[in-house]
Amino acid sequence: MATVDATNRTVAQTDTSSNAAKKTDTLGKDQFLKILLTQLQNQDPTNPLDDREFVTQLATFSSLEQQTNMNDSITKLNQLMSTFVAHQDPFTTYVGWIGKEVSGKLDDKEISGTVKSVKNIDNEYFLYLEDGTKISPWDVTAVGEKTK
Repeated sequence: MATVDATNRTVAQTDTSSNAAKKTDTLGKDQFLKILLTQLQNQDPTNPLDDREFVTQLATFSSLEQQTNMNDSITKLNQLMSTFVAHQDPFTTYVGWIGKEVSGKLDDKEISGTVKSVKNIDNEYFLYLEDGTKISPWDVTAVGEKTK
């Protein structure tokens, strides 16, 4: 039984160390710069780093930084697009009501009229009817074609 326990522990330790290795597989720009600076500080003064090697390392660092910045930009763009899509759906729906007859309740009174425009005021949408009435889409009970 002691052998089984020892084997299980060894396997568990191996799995843990392989997970740790997976987390550090990627070299970020900060780590790359630290390695480059350490290499420059500890180089042999009688045998300095070859110019081509140094330029290659700087180009690699520049490429890494550009890829990181591009990834950050794409992430931000994705977040903006998600926000835009989330806010676009109701606006698109309400704009589709322009020229249509709506009915609803405003201050406990039944109203109806033709939608003239849609406005977003402080992140809340309002419909403006041809007679100047302002109504929230949440107060609309029916939408239909304009009657003649």
